[in-house]
Amino acid sequence: MVTEPGGSLHEIGRPASEQLPSGATNGPDDGGIYDIESSDPRQTLVDRTGVSAEDTRQITELMKALGALREAEQHLSAVSRRYMKLNETDMRALHYLVVCSHTNTPATPGAIAQHLRISSASTTKLLDRLERGGHIVRAPHPTDRRALTVSITPETHRAAMETVGRQQSKRFYAAARLTPAEREVVIRFLRDMTDEITLRDEEWAQEGAHAD
Repeated sequence: MVTEPGGSLHEIGRPASEQLPSGATNGPDDGGIYDIESSDPRQTLVDRTGVSAEDTRQITELMKALGALREAEQHLSAVSRRYMKLNETDMRALHYLVVCSHTNTPATPGAIAQHLRISSASTTKLLDRLERGGHIVRAPHPTDRRALTVSITPETHRAAMETVGRQQSKRFYAAARLTPAEREVVIRFLRDMTDEITLRDEEWAQEGAHAD
């Protein structure tokens, strides 16, 4: 899909009936969304004492870049699910099975449940659904007579690799263009940011967590 010059990532994949006329806006642009001065003008969330205006501007550019990456990933994920006619959990399960097939690792329902962090009952429903769709096959475990193994069918494996997998793998090229020292900085930054936003014992995050 082609967007007009300057068009935002938010417009990509949006139905024509919902797209805004050229020059129109329904709120802050992409830059404003990630501008800390706009989202937290009174420094209620982030104490910016001692942070220069130039540093703040650069951090805003970094947040905008992360936002654009997230938008691109979400769009790719949505298109991938539509192409494969599967939901997000199904796609994650198939990705796991692709990796298992490449590493000659037997995939069991229990291992799939652990990877997806879902219950055994939910895993059974998921596997039943994928099997009906011709995406997986179940067979006796080669060494444990009490267990089953799950494998992705050749047709689904090929479809996933040649479409979704090929597009996702292009991220490797971006990382390869960095120097080793630059990659170390990016790794440290991403791990540090992940640690900062990881939920731990926040009370608000526990509300309704066990509603199902």
